[in-house]
Amino acid sequence: MIVKFVLNGDDVTLNTDADTRLIDILRNSFGLVGAKNGCLSGSCGACFVLFNGKAASSCIIPAFRLRGSEIITIEGFIQYNEYQDIASGFAQARVEFCGFCDTGRVFVTEALLEKKPRPSREEILDAFSGIKCRCTEPESLVSGVLAAAEFRQRRLYGRGA
Repeated sequence: MIVKFVLNGDDVTLNTDADTRLIDILRNSFGLVGAKNGCLSGSCGACFVLFNGKAASSCIIPAFRLRGSEIITIEGFIQYNEYQDIASGFAQARVEFCGFCDTGRVFVTEALLEKKPRPSREEILDAFSGIKCRCTEPESLVSGVLAAAEFRQRRLYGRGA
């Protein structure tokens, strides 16, 4: 099956089986290894990408769903100002990047801040309920997201926003 989609801003065409998982396509066909093989059932967040603007588990997206879609991986997202806001917020809150759950934490934060520019503590904890992160305490994640929200507000609207 021939599949055309946008990957990190580039139009791509791929010949693959209809049921090949997106995570395998990213890793094997494009050498993009930021999404990690975790649970392979969509419940841990290690393989998150932005799929048509929403955080999604690449391990449960079959190739046939890619037609006409836009995929942004962590490798592409690090080029965006939005990533810098999140990285700065996490650094300020001393949230470390472990290499395993990073994509989930970053993309959940991005999806949340797109929807709620100034989320509450409860909204943050709820957003992270689907991520299996063992390296960071929940309160540190809350602090990191709140700091990222502040960095974003300052970048978009200037000081005192």
